[in-house]
Amino acid sequence: MESENKHKEFMKEAIRLSCENIKTGGGPFGAVVVRNNEIIARGVNRVTRDNDPTAHAEVNAIREAAKALNSFNLSGCVIYSSCEPCPMCLAAIYWARISRIYYGNTKQDAARINFDDAFFYDELMSQPQDRNVIATPLLSEEAQKAFVMWMDYDDRTIY
Repeated sequence: MESENKHKEFMKEAIRLSCENIKTGGGPFGAVVVRNNEIIARGVNRVTRDNDPTAHAEVNAIREAAKALNSFNLSGCVIYSSCEPCPMCLAAIYWARISRIYYGNTKQDAARINFDDAFFYDELMSQPQDRNVIATPLLSEEAQKAFVMWMDYDDRTIY
């Protein structure tokens, strides 16, 4: 019961942030990153405020958590988001190695208020040449130089 109450407490903080953010000109999204039952980072949606399309609540919370822990690896951390993460945020959560996600609103709830991610999910399932933003390989052999250098570099940090 204790841990269930803690989960609810952390989710309530993410929801509080999402509501507070609306009052300051941001989108209705908030997130917290928790480690060892302690909030180590908070984030809100700052897309329109900062003119940054990547400034989603989860991404901002991850950035703050990485700074707080001085690490790009957030293994052992949990993220609580006021809404089910979009594809970009979900990818960031995986890249950060966050262990678990709790969310309030669903992606269907978000779609009902005009935050519809279905287009992005569809695009990700399409072949690169069939996407709305066409991706074309260019100078692949030349680009391989950096990958060869990376594999030969003894002091590389694996992530």
